[in-house]
Amino acid sequence: MELPSQCVLLRIFFGEDDRSADGRPLHEAIVMKAREAGMAGATVLRGPLGFGRSSVLHTAKILRLSQDLPIVVEIVDAPEKIDALIPQLKALTNSCLITREKVEVIRYGDGD
Repeated sequence: MELPSQCVLLRIFFGEDDRSADGRPLHEAIVMKAREAGMAGATVLRGPLGFGRSSVLHTAKILRLSQDLPIVVEIVDAPEKIDALIPQLKALTNSCLITREKVEVIRYGDGD
């Protein structure tokens, strides 16, 4: 798969405890939806500390092994593919933050 040099980075921010309508972890449902849509790739990042709209602090302290830690899913692809994916993600999610930004792809793949 080739990627154009001018792509879009889509980020979806939510909590580790969030679920899709079918009960799967939301990060798993998002990655599977991106894969089904033929996206170039998706990455799930788990944060040790963060807060969102409610201003409730979520942290990974020793005494609290997991308190709904922040999750970010990043997806990079051509603008038209990202545009087609956004409505599907909006239908999959409830309370989250979705952002997009222009990015320049320097390398994708093995570099041949």
